[in-house]
Amino acid sequence: MLELFPEGFEERDLPDGVELSAYTDGSGEERLWAAFGQVSAAAVLSGWEERWRTFHRPVRVGPLWVGPPWERPPPGAASVVIDPGRAFGTGGHPTTRLCLQLLLEVEPTSLLDVGCGSGVLAIAAARLGFAPVVAIDTDQSAIEAADRNARDNGATIDVRRGDALADPLPGAGVVIANVSGAFVSDLAPRLLASRLVASGYLESEQPVVAGYEPIRRMTEGGWAADLLARDE
Repeated sequence: MLELFPEGFEERDLPDGVELSAYTDGSGEERLWAAFGQVSAAAVLSGWEERWRTFHRPVRVGPLWVGPPWERPPPGAASVVIDPGRAFGTGGHPTTRLCLQLLLEVEPTSLLDVGCGSGVLAIAAARLGFAPVVAIDTDQSAIEAADRNARDNGATIDVRRGDALADPLPGAGVVIANVSGAFVSDLAPRLLASRLVASGYLESEQPVVAGYEPIRRMTEGGWAADLLARDE
């Protein structure tokens, strides 16, 4: 589906499986037939172009409000506005929310966001008073999105392209890595941060994080995030 419709498609969980839908024309239907052998087609109601917006709702975590640009944050909230149409992470995934919750338990200091994607966590950290904030990713598209989102939010973030497992890493008091359990295990020996917020893995996983001791674990919807402190 990604190859056929890179601009996007809809995914719905059904009792007997997953339904994938593309809003397309006759030629797109033919491509689906060629790829899958059997498809169903139906006319769509007017306004389908905006249906995707209903899946992107604001998220409130403590003083933080993370939402799309067509929603309005409540008065007094520390807002992080992310356009989901051009982002790599919008706050809607459980691991992002878990990282935000754990970030609230850390004293603001310098921060490094590894695998920053849209920059949502780095921007939220800046909103909470962390400084300086550095965000890195290997994907140039992610770097461009994070840099653009930081500017749109008026957040001061140093966005860099780099490989956290190979390139030198800047020092920071706190590191956020919402990536995967295996990546966190490989990353840990390269860090000197006093605190590590790690996620991107299932509740059933317990990554081996050399040099760090777990302080707190939070879970949601089968996903987990851990706050760890460097061994003294």
